[in-house]
Amino acid sequence: MSAGKILVTGAAGRIGSAFWAAYGDELDLRLADVDVNSFPDSVEHLALDIRDLHNCLAACEGIETVIHLAADPNADADFMTSVLPVNIVGTYNMLVAAKAQGCKRFIFASSAQAIEGYPKDVQVHECMAPRPGNLYGVGKAFGEALASMYANDGLMTTVAVRIANVAEFHPGETHSPRDVAAFISYRDVVALLKNCVEAELSGFHVVHGVSNNRYKRLSIDKTKDVVGYAPRDDAFAILEGHPVS
Repeated sequence: MSAGKILVTGAAGRIGSAFWAAYGDELDLRLADVDVNSFPDSVEHLALDIRDLHNCLAACEGIETVIHLAADPNADADFMTSVLPVNIVGTYNMLVAAKAQGCKRFIFASSAQAIEGYPKDVQVHECMAPRPGNLYGVGKAFGEALASMYANDGLMTTVAVRIANVAEFHPGETHSPRDVAAFISYRDVVALLKNCVEAELSGFHVVHGVSNNRYKRLSIDKTKDVVGYAPRDDAFAILEGHPVS
């Protein structure tokens, strides 16, 4: 499908920066963040505080697809001062604005924290309901539910991407079993987001963001089928000194 103009919120963050660095020459992007100092003048960008609905409406004007990455990424963020106003109200504002401005697709950066309440030895599948392990995960579960609701009338496709442990691993490092099983490389996460932009979809979908690890905290079987995700990296191979180039 034609993605049209794409708004990337939280574009100055780790994932957002990696996304526009990888695909800025290929896709028609509008970058948005509270701090715009890291954006080059050659790229369309704007200052955006997602706590302000009017700002969100302006940011979504003329936009076909929204990649909503903006959030407090701290899993220990305080609920009343950050999770509620930024991650919950901010996501609400962006979905309201996207719908009001006629956007056709909304990609929401959920998190593995939305399912972290499942036992560590249980592989979570895309069809399994959220089970947050903390209040940050509660905020992401709210976003998934709201994205689902906003797809009900068939006018806007929504995708919740449960992004796990975005990191750079190096041979010989030691990480917890959970963090290894939940690893996703930067090149895999930005490729997954691009797939979510371009796949032929309708309705609401949950997809999983982990690399092709030997054991995966999150299953990606449905994600491969739904958006054509083909991750290249494996945390176990990287740590053992056998990364894929």
